[in-house]
Amino acid sequence: MAFLDNSGDIILDAVLTDTGRYRLAQGNGSFKITKFALGDDEINYSSYNKVHPSGSAYYDLEIMQTPILEAFTNNTSTMKSKLLSIARTNLLYLPVLLADTTDAVSKQSGSVYAVAVDEKTVGTNGTDGFLIDSTGNVTVTARSNGILNGYRPGSAGGNNLIRVSQGLDTNAIGPDEPIDADLNETQYIVEMDNRLGTLCRSSTGTPATISYIDDDNIASYYVSLATDRGDFLEDIPSAQNNGSSIRGPGGTTLRFKIQASTELRTSTYLFEKLGSTGPAPEGVTAGTNIAIRYIDTIIKVTGATTGYRIDIPVRYIKNNE
Repeated sequence: MAFLDNSGDIILDAVLTDTGRYRLAQGNGSFKITKFALGDDEINYSSYNKVHPSGSAYYDLEIMQTPILEAFTNNTSTMKSKLLSIARTNLLYLPVLLADTTDAVSKQSGSVYAVAVDEKTVGTNGTDGFLIDSTGNVTVTARSNGILNGYRPGSAGGNNLIRVSQGLDTNAIGPDEPIDADLNETQYIVEMDNRLGTLCRSSTGTPATISYIDDDNIASYYVSLATDRGDFLEDIPSAQNNGSSIRGPGGTTLRFKIQASTELRTSTYLFEKLGSTGPAPEGVTAGTNIAIRYIDTIIKVTGATTGYRIDIPVRYIKNNE
């Protein structure tokens, strides 16, 4: 990884994605460039200086000379801020994605969502865990805040989930106003480490179908309002009145659960290789005497219409007693 020399002429540096290189290597004519994406991750537009003493030709000089990373093929490390084209010129606000961390079932455990990976960590009747205590009680709020049942997402103690809402995050337009159709996200791409877990429906806890797994073991899931309404996606008729963090007009809300992988449920191998050990998750007041193993990761959620992306912090936890 290095920076491009952009001190002179404008440079275009492009690379093929993993899929593009795979098809090119096949040599059977299947390689054809049909899509490309542009991003501005490195740019700080506040550097535009409209009062530069040398005149208008220098207003964007600092932006044009911003150090730019050379193109690289790892899709997990690039293109967080994709550019899009909108023909209309009357837009004052663009939609964003926000994690709904104040909703009762989508709270975070401190600064992450924690996923309990096995029966012992979740807890059973006779065993004290983070979701179920030794008497089988699953209603203790302090015990379950921010903890997802990654062992059996659809069973007792599995009501908690991850929720992301989309819309205009501004007080200038009321939350009861409808969002413009061309700004409404109806499809999302969810990317997560396939070694650690599987995306599950919020309604039943059943696993979703993987669309693609790349060479880094990152699984991509495509969910659509047309086919996944109620399972993953819902409209937000009024953003603030529906537990959403969006302050203005709401678009759609994405809800999902996570099932821990077989490796995490049945062994400590990946915890020893990728994780660490420590106390109970931050912010959980019940079960704090339980030592855990944990692995920190992120789940990427991208809107297919606007390209806006949000990183969801997730911590897989396993009872280490």
